Amino acid sequence: MKNHYTNRGSVPTDTKEFSQDSYVILLQAQKDIFYLLERGYPIKSASTFVGNHYLLSERQRLALVRATSTYKIINERKNKENTDIIQSQKVYIDGLNLIITLEVALSGSILISCMDGTIRDLAGLRGTYRLIDKTDIAIRLIGEKLEKLHIDTACFYLDSPVSNTGRLKQRIAELLEPYHFEVEINLVNNADINLENKSNIITSDSIVLNKCISWINLAAEIIRESIPNPFLIDLSKIDDENTSYTVVNT
Repeated sequence: MKNHYTNRGSVPTDTKEFSQDSYVILLQAQKDIFYLLERGYPIKSASTFVGNHYLLSERQRLALVRATSTYKIINERKNKENTDIIQSQKVYIDGLNLIITLEVALSGSILISCMDGTIRDLAGLRGTYRLIDKTDIAIRLIGEKLEKLHIDTACFYLDSPVSNTGRLKQRIAELLEPYHFEVEINLVNNADINLENKSNIITSDSIVLNKCISWINLAAEIIRESIPNPFLIDLSKIDDENTSYTVVNT
């Protein structure tokens, strides 16, 4: 059965809601959200208050929520980021998180460059997942990057309640078989819980990043090295230098 041709994470309104004009508004809204976060307001309350003020869409608000963190949280995550050589080590991968982000990048759908250095997507899982034409490419990009890092073992965690993760497990095993590292693929009830309190985590999930011992920013590295011209909106800084806007290719 052929994988369906799909642009993962694509929404027709994105070209308007994340246009150059909208980007200017998003930057100001982000500054306001950040101001509230630094003074102890919860992200949900801050994003609702600011979102209502600027009449932002739900998707624009989601982008700001995923991009914005306090300096304290950013510093904690940066201090735990593993940027050293991980040769001969075992890495633990949030499978759906990593693969979906790469599928979104390959689809030319919107990505957010976040304050903690990660690149996040706006795709919603909602308990369902299906393999698409970009899935194989994403898995191979992961394999190529891990091969260059000379890791010992790649341990994937996939959420078993999500549909088609069994098929995804099989595909990962098939496509990564030629590489020179061991592959473990675990179907678990909750991948996040299994990743917490581990070292060498590969994810952009904010909750897991807060609880893990160390992490690797693999999605961002792969996107920057191997996926040309992604639809990337820069929300990584709270200052006037944050002007890196990329228009979707048409």
